[in-house]
This record gives sequence, C-alpha cells and structure tokens, in this order.
Amino acid sequence: MILLGLNIDHCATVRQARYREAPATVGGAIEPDPVTLALLGERAGADGITVHLREDRRHIQERDVWRLRESITTRLNLEMACTPEMTAFALKLKPATVCLVPENRQEVSTEGGLDVVGQRARVKAVIEAMTDAGIQTSLFIDPDEAQIDLAAKLRAPIVELHTGAYANAYFTPGRAREFNALRLGCVRAHELGLTVNAGHGINYVNIAEVRTLPHLHELNIGHSIISRALFTGIEEAVRELKARMNP
Repeated sequence: MILLGLNIDHCATVRQARYREAPATVGGAIEPDPVTLALLGERAGADGITVHLREDRRHIQERDVWRLRESITTRLNLEMACTPEMTAFALKLKPATVCLVPENRQEVSTEGGLDVVGQRARVKAVIEAMTDAGIQTSLFIDPDEAQIDLAAKLRAPIVELHTGAYANAYFTPGRAREFNALRLGCVRAHELGLTVNAGHGINYVNIAEVRTLPHLHELNIGHSIISRALFTGIEEAVRELKARMNP
C-alpha cells in the first residue's frame, strides 16, 4: 500500500486571495479553513497532512500549522526551507516529519529539488537538529545519484523524489526518460536504506504510471486533489486518488 500525504497549501491560497489582510486565519467570514479540509481529508483516507510554511507566508500561516498540530489524528509533515528561523519553528512545533525543500520567492510552488550537494553543511545541521529532537527529516531532491548518495551519508532517513520534471514531460517524448530517471532514483535510494517518497505534479492521470515506481512508501499530492475537490468535494477527491494509487 502506497500512503497518501495530502498537501493542503492551496486551500490556504484561496483563503489568502481574499483575506490576506485579515487579523485572523479562521472564524467569522474568513473561508475556506485549511484545517477543516485536512480533517475531512483524513476522514476520507489521507494518511498524513503536508503543509509548506513559506518565508513570505503566501498561503499557510503559523496559526494554521499550530491548529493542525493540535487537531489532526494522522501525521503532520512540515515542508520548510533550510533556514535558522524555520529550524527553530520546527523544533517548537515537533511535527512527525520535516521535509527540507528549496524556496524561491518568484515561483508559484516549489519547482525543483533541494541542492543537498551545494548546501551540505546547512542541510547536515538541520538533519542533526531534527534527529536530536526525535523528528524525522525528509529531503526533497531530484532523482540524481549524487544527491541521493549524499542524503544517505548525511543520515536523512527519507528522501522525497521530485516528480515535477516527469509530470511536465508526461505528454511529450521526454516522458520515458524522466520516468526512467525516477525509477533508477527509487532503486538507488532503496539500496542505500532510505525510505522513498515522491511528489510534485502527480495527478489522477499520471498516477497510473507513478504508482509502478519501485519501493514507493508515500506520495505527497496537493494541487490536483484541491482542483478535483472543487467539483467533487475533498472527501471524494481523496478517496478516488487513493483508489487509483492502490487499485
């Protein structure tokens, strides 16, 4: 069984589009509430909730994260930049896992994997701090052998392979090449004893192929589920994707 981590960031994106200047994140006229969405997603079968607390707070806010920590019954996965501010926040929050991701203010959502090789010292320090606090660390990386090998050397227990390049190439001749890179990345990570997750751009169509990647433990999916939920509701959107993940 492949697990589903439900990313609820874009529920907060809708809220912030109208209530960015509001003094609160929930209550009164403020909607939608990402925490309510998370609870409904759990009820429909989501195995964990993922949020990315960005430096510019463009969608998820700190209060959302604390409310999630207090409310959900599955696992909280905090996506975060590799910075002292976010490290301190995570150590206070104590989520089940943190996923270290790159962060670019110009991007709409995270585009590309973390350069562990180029930021070795910084990544190592965060992994060690989280390990000491009993928090598992995942590294969001491209399916590149050098990045995977260093993740293992730095003793990160989990890697999340970035599936964005594959998703973008799905309807092009480059699809087979990108899928093979993911396949080889999964095999390499598994050989090194890493738990293998994946995410970015996975949807109700490409899931039929993504699910055949070897050694997958969990998929973190947000945008496609939120998009489908506009038409079917969040519970049906989660149930349908889980059924396609594990037919």
